[in-house]
Amino acid sequence: MFSKSTLFVLLILIITSTAKTPAQVTIFDEESAKEILSSAHKEKDWLISIRRKIHENPELRFQEFNTSVLIRGQLDDLGIYYEHPFAETGLVAQIGSGSPPVVALRADMDALPLQELVNWEHKSKSDGVMHGCGHDAHTTMLLGAAKLLNERKDKFKGTVRLLFQPAEEGGAGASYMIKQGALGKSEAIFGIHVDFQGPTGSIASLAGPVLAAVSFFEVKIIGKGGHAAEPHNGVDPILASSFAILALQQLVSREVDPLSSQVLSVTYVRGGTAANAIPEYVEFGGTLRSLTTEGLIQLQKRVKEVIEGQASVHRCKAHVSMKEDDFPPYPATVNDKKLHEHVRTVGSLLLGSENVREAKKVMAGEDFAFYQQVIPGVMFGIGIRNEKIGAIHPPHSPYFFLDENSLPVGAALYAALAESYLMGRSDITVDI
Repeated sequence: MFSKSTLFVLLILIITSTAKTPAQVTIFDEESAKEILSSAHKEKDWLISIRRKIHENPELRFQEFNTSVLIRGQLDDLGIYYEHPFAETGLVAQIGSGSPPVVALRADMDALPLQELVNWEHKSKSDGVMHGCGHDAHTTMLLGAAKLLNERKDKFKGTVRLLFQPAEEGGAGASYMIKQGALGKSEAIFGIHVDFQGPTGSIASLAGPVLAAVSFFEVKIIGKGGHAAEPHNGVDPILASSFAILALQQLVSREVDPLSSQVLSVTYVRGGTAANAIPEYVEFGGTLRSLTTEGLIQLQKRVKEVIEGQASVHRCKAHVSMKEDDFPPYPATVNDKKLHEHVRTVGSLLLGSENVREAKKVMAGEDFAFYQQVIPGVMFGIGIRNEKIGAIHPPHSPYFFLDENSLPVGAALYAALAESYLMGRSDITVDI
């Protein structure tokens, strides 16, 4: 455990180590952190009301029109400048001078095609759509940070850009935000994701690869249909598909370094309807994952080669698609080491070092990785677990539920990370 004085020194060292020239550092200490946290807790009722409005009215990727209207209305009430639209429904708020240094904060807005099974007063009003991954909380936390930073903008020089992003769930919304200039001159970016394993009031972060590069694949094996009593007169796509699926399992076990992490999962097979007939074709598909982007690219290549080869051996034709139009591949999420240390230090000042944990690597994907391909960034987890209220289920579960006491904590973390970063970068001319 670090003492408070040691944490303060670490914070100054972390921030100044990102500088390109020596800087005159403004102090961000435990007192500053506690001021922000105290202010955030005073806004708890407002934050809860915002989150519940968003939760009751979830919207799927690139359809977050009402969510965007709600956010813009709140920013208008706060007198905060923003630009809209980005990526159809997204927006970017801006607080500060408008000049460098510039730091970005990001929250995603979209919901899941999932039927909520949690029975509570503010459950989803949209049939088959649910905020089952905490994006309603992320958006609320960033709105809270906007209010806090706007009240404290005289304490830092530079600019904070707040990115309210659509379509994280498979739509690669981040890539469209980037293409349309949402980052501006940002030199670093921070993102938060709810963590159902961490208790409320805690955070978890990790330097380096933390989430996987992800893609999906779909295959159609075409043979020649016929009667099951005369297989020699047909070309069996079921047999070809079976060999192909089995051959795919060897790619990870035989071709990948055992110390590397990759996943290949076939998740569905469809073919035939009659017990006495060989079908003309079989379809199957699944997902590919790797803790390196390069590993995913190689895995995609080999999947196509193996499937086409097995189809050919069995006199069939194969059509292999990586479904890039529907689900663009996501790069691996790789956290910048210095920004990770900044998160840990600020988190310790805000919440106490005992509430700052090391995150575990997970083979899920996050389009936050697109930002990290452009500028240094870090995504970290914020605890939402509370067994007393049933906040114990993982994201993408119809029973997903979160502890709303995490909302002011997340707002304070966003604000403190940006303010403390800029305090250490204020007197530096940054070449973007």
